[in-house]
Amino acid sequence: MKIEHIAMYVSDLEGAREFFLRYFGGSSDSGYHNERTGFRSYFISFDDGSRLELMNRPDMEDMRKSAARTGYVHIAFSLGSPEKVGELTERLRNDGYEVISGPRTTGDGYYESCISAFEGNIIELTV
Repeated sequence: MKIEHIAMYVSDLEGAREFFLRYFGGSSDSGYHNERTGFRSYFISFDDGSRLELMNRPDMEDMRKSAARTGYVHIAFSLGSPEKVGELTERLRNDGYEVISGPRTTGDGYYESCISAFEGNIIELTV
């Protein structure tokens, strides 16, 4: 069994799509639009076969995203080495994204950093 894809609603659909293409080397389909409901989406595919569905619709709520909440908290990307974690962390910091933590080795042995990416969503970068 494997997770086929993860989906998330975003306010800025095009901006979120560009974020994952630019920083994580994803590729995007041409998108879907349901004219009746206003729903739009893109599937972003990554080298290992994992996919992320980015979705938007006119009637969404955008509630505050506390880091300590129930439900999904972050998406983690394995970059392959501590050096790549450091490089992408600095690139994101230089591009104006907030680095929440790291790069560092956590108490449970992960080498990671956490970024507050677009719309306050947390992205974890790990080896």
